[in-house]
Amino acid sequence: MKGPFPFGTVHGSFSGLQATIRFDEKDLPGSAVSASIDAKTVSTGIGLRNSDLRNKEEWLNTDKYPRISFKSSKIEKAPKDFKAIGELTLKGTTRPVEIPFSFTASGHAGVFKGRFAINREDYKVGKPGGSVGSTITIELEVPVSK
Repeated sequence: MKGPFPFGTVHGSFSGLQATIRFDEKDLPGSAVSASIDAKTVSTGIGLRNSDLRNKEEWLNTDKYPRISFKSSKIEKAPKDFKAIGELTLKGTTRPVEIPFSFTASGHAGVFKGRFAINREDYKVGKPGGSVGSTITIELEVPVSK
């Protein structure tokens, strides 16, 4: 998670991803992704900011909204690599998203990498306007094994 802020870009991360991924470059209609992450694992490197993000209703309110999830409706070939089309649920709001991604295989393992942006106000994260930018860029790096 990162975005433009008056004091620069704030980086953060989540841990504890749980996902079911079926991916076959030769069978994209049979491919699918269903994933969720524990919102309480948000970490920006600053304790007070982490606490505010986790606990305040204006931000993630992780007691009320403990998971952030994505479920694909289809996987397609994209001009470069692939894209997962589906719905992202964050803070009780579900919206359509497209996640461009690449897959690099290595033996019986591989890595999915993707990057997409959302408008935090679409998910009622933070107050509209103010000193926090409205765009959050999400970068994914998911190692997998068969």
